[in-house]
Amino acid sequence: MTVIDIHTHMFGESWLKMLNEHGGPTYSAGTLSDGRDYLIEKGAAACALEKEAFDYDARIEAMNQHGIDISIVSLTSPNVYWGGEQISIKTAILANDEMAAGQRAYPDRIRWFASIPFEYPEAAIQELHRAVEIGAVGVMATASINGRHLIDPLFAPVWAEIDKLELPVLIHPTAPFGSKEAEFGIERILMPGAGFMFDTTIGIARMVVDGFFEQYQKLKIIASHGGGYLPYVNGRIDMFFKLETLSKFKIDRLPSEYFKQIYYDAVLYDPGALSLCIDIAGPEKVLFGTDFPMPCDVPKLYDLIDSRPKDEAAAIKSSNAVKLFNL
Repeated sequence: MTVIDIHTHMFGESWLKMLNEHGGPTYSAGTLSDGRDYLIEKGAAACALEKEAFDYDARIEAMNQHGIDISIVSLTSPNVYWGGEQISIKTAILANDEMAAGQRAYPDRIRWFASIPFEYPEAAIQELHRAVEIGAVGVMATASINGRHLIDPLFAPVWAEIDKLELPVLIHPTAPFGSKEAEFGIERILMPGAGFMFDTTIGIARMVVDGFFEQYQKLKIIASHGGGYLPYVNGRIDMFFKLETLSKFKIDRLPSEYFKQIYYDAVLYDPGALSLCIDIAGPEKVLFGTDFPMPCDVPKLYDLIDSRPKDEAAAIKSSNAVKLFNL
């Protein structure tokens, strides 16, 4: 059975060069006390810059070791959302070109999500179309972009174009609203382990209650890391929605009806969490992912999925992604 990893990251040398030259003062890269190279965010280590995130030969070796046949690679936070308009645009072009080159080198193994300069809609739409022309099968966006929610009116033209193209969109977390520099230094485990999940939860829940999914009905949202806390608070959000009398919502259906519509990756490390995710969306809306080469335990991810009925496991590992991405 083919195994398809829809949540896995590549950076690229050109992307890193742009970050080093234009990412300051918020972003940079450097070697730290443990001898490893890191992406530096707000003065503290955000994630290690592993060889497999830059070298496609090394990536294929790792895929072979993990039994992964196809990887749909994407950038991670901070994507290309820094440096101002011209830098953001140029970085998106370079990053997309590097991923397209990776697909050309390994056409049977690599697919990729486009990165686009969301904050500059005209350029974002132009790069979206160029990226699709050179092979992108979807778009990656962080759950909040430089202090703006994804429902911000600034992004509306971009969402309209993605909707028109009916593309999958991987929503990936970044440091949530209210994060402080110290939290990256002291809370090295809790920021990616818990804080990122909050960013995804708030970002997508806000899209739901704002009527985003009524306005854009053709694009296909994928919520990273099993949707953050969404499956866990699904019923609680419905309860507040039903009892609220002061706020006026743009939706008539319960929020849970919209949470059923989106896709979720299975980057989860607890059988109860995976069960909740499947209970909300159905096994046909859950997709295999690893988050590699970020910290991950790929054998455990396999074990959890393989604990499900065989037809569910097969759908999660392969056939759901085949249908979603037309592979």
